[in-house]
Amino acid sequence: MVSVGKDKGPTLELSEEYAKRLQRFAEVELFELKASDQVLARVRGELWALDQRGVELSSEQLAEKVSRTAQITLAIGGDEGHQPVLREQARFVWSLSKLTLPHRLARVVVLEQLYRAFEIIRGGPYHK
Repeated sequence: MVSVGKDKGPTLELSEEYAKRLQRFAEVELFELKASDQVLARVRGELWALDQRGVELSSEQLAEKVSRTAQITLAIGGDEGHQPVLREQARFVWSLSKLTLPHRLARVVVLEQLYRAFEIIRGGPYHK
């Protein structure tokens, strides 16, 4: 996952917790960049851009989509969002909500939802 901006405090702790849980299912790398023009250089596999103009998914729909994808780079923009070129190059543009979320909070939500998706795929008890 690539995010523009530095995480700190409680959201950093939560991000690290969900990243640790995700490690049971997939390799997870978290990169914090200073500027959005650095994002494309970090892309490995399919690029998924987080953007409020994207497609909203249920947790089950996300699990289905994740199960069909070998490698994903999730990009979370900074205060100004993503540059148009990044959205155009993204294989998928995902919206967590029509609300604008701070990137630090979005990062926690994305990691938790990815963990939930892998638990759904596994048939585990986490997703109730």
